[in-house]
Amino acid sequence: MSAGYVTLSRQSGLLNEMQSIANNIANMSTTGFRREGVVFSEFIKSAGDADQSVSMAAARGRNLDLSQGSLEPTDGTFDVAIEGDGFFLVETPDGQRLTRAGSFLPGDMGDLMTPDGYFVLDEGAAPIFVPPDVGNVSIATDGTISADGRPLGRIGVVTPTDSASLKREGDTLFSAAEDFEPVEFPRVLQGFVEGSNVNPVIEMARMIEVQRSYELGQSFSERESKRLSSLIDTLSR
Repeated sequence: MSAGYVTLSRQSGLLNEMQSIANNIANMSTTGFRREGVVFSEFIKSAGDADQSVSMAAARGRNLDLSQGSLEPTDGTFDVAIEGDGFFLVETPDGQRLTRAGSFLPGDMGDLMTPDGYFVLDEGAAPIFVPPDVGNVSIATDGTISADGRPLGRIGVVTPTDSASLKREGDTLFSAAEDFEPVEFPRVLQGFVEGSNVNPVIEMARMIEVQRSYELGQSFSERESKRLSSLIDTLSR
């Protein structure tokens, strides 16, 4: 039975990885999306006797790829992209979250918001107000928003103190178990958004590899099942 359990743990891990790859491919065109992979590890399980054990596979961990996505020009006044490290800080009903999706717009009351209605926060974690009647809005590379030459606020660009604690929430939002700290010299580009960092060629190649590995495991499971059935039939005679 040990062979069956080992194969099942491997198949379960491969299924998790296939789901991760499928999600990456589905978000190839999602602004600010970060690809995710599955981390395989080994755990040892007792086989009953004190000196016997079985090595099994686990694939429950997630590996977040934080590499830079392509910068796509939009000419939008409130579209911004970060070149380099950092995240935009936004306020959601569940608390402060991080995002690389910088497609913003002023809300009905003038507060700068995400398309989902979350407040974009400044370096002091306060909402940014843009008066509705201002013109000639410019955003400097440090995130400072000015209208007609008058500063209105500075878009907060932060990074978690522990990047390993980042956890995806939805497609483009992230939470972090640790606190955030401001990026010392951020580079914010007005009139651009950052595209997904998914490489479709790599993801398709990985999908084929995982599918073949899964089929190989399935074939092994079927042969093992036939072997055990044959053994039971022989012993029952």
